[in-house]
Amino acid sequence: MVMQKSNPLKLNKLQARTLALAQVIARQPDGGIADPATGDIRLTQIPHAHGDHVHVGPFVVSARDASGFSNPAVWVALARKGLVRSPDMHAISLTPEGQAYDTGLGRQFLEEADH
Repeated sequence: MVMQKSNPLKLNKLQARTLALAQVIARQPDGGIADPATGDIRLTQIPHAHGDHVHVGPFVVSARDASGFSNPAVWVALARKGLVRSPDMHAISLTPEGQAYDTGLGRQFLEEADH
């Protein structure tokens, strides 16, 4: 059995963090709308920082770790690698490949919200 290594497309840290957070959003009941024809999930909520943090689903993430959400270059790079579609920051869809991609981050920088 061959172990698949994490981050096989060699995403940079910002791209990997942004994709990992988008995956969390896509898994939330109100975080995305699935397209049965393509398997894509269009994100319906892109979080915005308030203060030094961002709420992503049930988690609180530092604003620094979530800065890729507002960086068009991150979405263009993720689209080029086939992990998202519509990289215009207003209509992001995670492809099935993007949903399943192992960033290697797991829950490393996610912390349950207490407020």
